[in-house]
Amino acid sequence: MKKMLSVIVMLAFVLCAVTAHAGHGDAKPVKKGILLVGFGTSEASAKVSFVNIEKKVAQAFPDVPIAWAYTSHIIRHKLAKQGEVILSPAQALAKMMDEGFTHVAVQSLHTIPGEEYQALVQTVQGFKGMPDGFERLILGYPMLGAQDTVSTAVDAILATLPKDRKSNEAVVLMGHGTPHPANIYYSALNWQLQLKDPNIIMGTVEGYPGLDEVMAFLGKGNFKKVWLIPFMSVAGDHAKNDMAGDEDDSWKSRLEKKGFKCQAVLKGTAEYDEFAAIWIGQLKTAFGHL
Repeated sequence: MKKMLSVIVMLAFVLCAVTAHAGHGDAKPVKKGILLVGFGTSEASAKVSFVNIEKKVAQAFPDVPIAWAYTSHIIRHKLAKQGEVILSPAQALAKMMDEGFTHVAVQSLHTIPGEEYQALVQTVQGFKGMPDGFERLILGYPMLGAQDTVSTAVDAILATLPKDRKSNEAVVLMGHGTPHPANIYYSALNWQLQLKDPNIIMGTVEGYPGLDEVMAFLGKGNFKKVWLIPFMSVAGDHAKNDMAGDEDDSWKSRLEKKGFKCQAVLKGTAEYDEFAAIWIGQLKTAFGHL
């Protein structure tokens, strides 16, 4: 509720500001821009994922300005305490509007169209149709936005598995998970993955399948080694602590107690060109409708 209220207040402020200038009647020159929106990260080492994405976007759209926003208030607040200011999607769009952008493609860097993405949809909708605002404002789908992107993500996963992983070694992917219905994308991905490699399983921190389902799967196989790989855009707190941490409740610790040898890979999906290409494809589609 507080997040929604802050967005409404911001939108009202912007609306008042642009209305005050609406009487001039001057035609705006076309100015296109891109707003990249991720959940965010406060882990310095994890930001390499976003650096890679921005590099790929800049290569695909060499003459288009790129802005950033994080959807997580907690991460933005934490970074602000460290002296780094990252805007919310509403703040970033208001700033781009004030800077004279007329056509903006907003690209979600989320994995599934869950709660964070749906909140972004509402924010983008709130900016559409404002007096003297954007002429065109388009939101690109997250990585898993349609059935064809699920199969593309499966191919990306298989292409980026560790080169020294043997076929009889298990791979456990850790997704974030959510109570939102969009959590079903993880199950769809898991099903398609196991059709191509039956020794891979998708698990989630906050959804289904969870660690219990992962452990049940591993218990049915004759696995001695398990690779732990985050299925998140950045290898942040969840990857470093919940997945690969030394605490007793981490996935690594719990699996080692069951006798599995674990090896973690701390790289977010956005670090790999194969996954970045999926988001770039979504952005190209959105940008093409400006």
